[in-house]
Amino acid sequence: MMVTIYDVAAKAGVSPATVSRVFNGIKVTPSRAEAVRRAAEELGFVPNRNARRLRTSSSEIIAMMIPDIENPFFTVMTRAVEDVARAEGYSVMLCNTDENPEREQEYLRAAVSDPVAGIVMVPSSNAARLDLALERGVPVVCVDRHAPKYSVDAVVADNRAGATAGAHLLFEAGYRRVACISGPEQVETADERAAGWAAAYREATGHEPPPELVVRTTYTVTGGEEATRALLTLPEPPDAIFAANNKLASGAVRVLAEAGKLPPEVGMVSFGGLPLVLLVPAGVMVTHLPARELGLTAATMLLERIHGLDSPAREVVLPVVISDEDSGLSLIDGRAALAYDV
Repeated sequence: MMVTIYDVAAKAGVSPATVSRVFNGIKVTPSRAEAVRRAAEELGFVPNRNARRLRTSSSEIIAMMIPDIENPFFTVMTRAVEDVARAEGYSVMLCNTDENPEREQEYLRAAVSDPVAGIVMVPSSNAARLDLALERGVPVVCVDRHAPKYSVDAVVADNRAGATAGAHLLFEAGYRRVACISGPEQVETADERAAGWAAAYREATGHEPPPELVVRTTYTVTGGEEATRALLTLPEPPDAIFAANNKLASGAVRVLAEAGKLPPEVGMVSFGGLPLVLLVPAGVMVTHLPARELGLTAATMLLERIHGLDSPAREVVLPVVISDEDSGLSLIDGRAALAYDV
C-alpha cells in the first residue's frame, strides 16, 4: 500500500499541509520539520517529485542525449554529468539517439513537453535542430560536437589538432602510406578528425592524400572492420591506419589480427582508448579524449544557465592527450610527456 502525506501527517501529529510545506522547502518550525522527516523515514514515504514540479513549475531533471550508450567514451561523459547534477539536486534522464535525427527530435519533443530543467546533448549531425527546446526556453549545452545553426554553449575536444598530432606519430615512426578510417560525413567529430589526418599527411609528404586512403563509415566496430578489409584489398595497401574513434579502431585491430598484420607491421593510431579489445597489441598508439572533463564542464555550464546566467554563447575547447596504450604516457618526438598541448 502506498504511503501518502496523510499517513505521514497522522504519524507526525501535524496537518497534511505542514507535510507538504516540509517537502516543498517551505519554512516550518524546526520541531515540526523534524517530526515530519522522522515519520516519513519510518513509513518509507517518498515525495512525489512530478507533483512537486507541477506545483512549483520547476524541473529537477536534466536530459542527457548521446549517440551511442555502448561506447565507453559517452558513458564516462554521462557519468560526469550525473556527478555534477546530483550534487546540485538534479537527476539525469539518459536518451540514446543512435545518431538518428528523427529519434533525436522525439527525445527533444518529450523533454520539452514535460519540461526538463536543461539539456546536455551530443548533436547527431551538423544539421541537428534544437528549435523545440530553445523556443520553450529550455537551456541547451552541446558537448563533443557543436550545433552550428544555433548560438548555444558548447564544450568540445580539439579534434583536428589532436588528429593531426596522432597521425604525425605514424609518419614519425617511418610509415608513409597512412590511411584514415573516419565516421559519417556531416558529423563534426568525423569531419574534423579526417581533416586533421589530411593535414598531417600533407605536412609529412608534401602531397595531398590519395582519395582511396580515406574511408568514411559508421562509428561502429563493423564499420571499422569493413573499412580495414577494403583498405587491405587496395592494389597498394596502406602501411598504417589512423582510426578516428575507439570502435573503428577496435574493428581495424580485429581485421589486422585476422590478416596477421598487427602493429608494427601495419601501424595503428586510435583516436580514443580501446576498451572493446581484450588484448591491446603492442605498438598501437592512442589519443586519449577528455571524456570526463567534457561532461563535467558541460554540466557546470548548463547549471549556470539553469540558475539564470544570461550571457552570449560560450565555447570551451579541451586538449587531447597522445600516448601509447601500454604506458598511458604521451609520446612526442620520441620523448615521454604527460600531455600534448593542442
